[in-house]
Amino acid sequence: MSILMPKATAVWLIENTSLAFDQIAAFCSLHPLEVQGIANEDVAKGIRGVDPIAGGVLTREEIGKGEADAGYRLQALEQKRVDLPQVKKRGARYTPIARRSDRPDAIQWFLKHHPEVPDAKIVKLIGTTKSTIEQVRTRSHWNSPQIKPVDPVTIGLCTQIELDAIVSEAAAAKARADLRAAKAEAKTLKTAQETVPAESYERGEG
Repeated sequence: MSILMPKATAVWLIENTSLAFDQIAAFCSLHPLEVQGIANEDVAKGIRGVDPIAGGVLTREEIGKGEADAGYRLQALEQKRVDLPQVKKRGARYTPIARRSDRPDAIQWFLKHHPEVPDAKIVKLIGTTKSTIEQVRTRSHWNSPQIKPVDPVTIGLCTQIELDAIVSEAAAAKARADLRAAKAEAKTLKTAQETVPAESYERGEG
């Protein structure tokens, strides 16, 4: 199943249905942790929900089946499936002169709502530089007092599809990193717990 804006669709399903996180994750091809992050407003802040019913991807009846059975996996309407064409890799985006003054606002939006997105991704998405991002981050930019967070889609620096894709990718990477960190912490704690009794026994405390 392929939908145009998986994260935006997940936002709508969370807000308008009682589907389980894993059902939404399976339908939108997202990780369950990403869906949980969206529900907790840790992920996808500023992204508007997209109605899959209005878009012809789902029916109300299909959603009802999922709400009635947590083990059910939603099926998209086959005749409405639309696959995105492959996008050729490209360098930094060209931004019209009239919109270049808006880029610091877009950078501030990323720093506030999606700090997990790498600087390199922001550079390519809105046609800025790592130097400018760092200046906005450290408030050393010449126009810092006037910079405010603004959704880059709203000011025409990228499309919602492009933004959704880059935020989704970053969220998935963060989820994987958090999982690895949690496993490492658990392993360290287990090793420490196994070591302490042995040391106590050697000192004659056991």
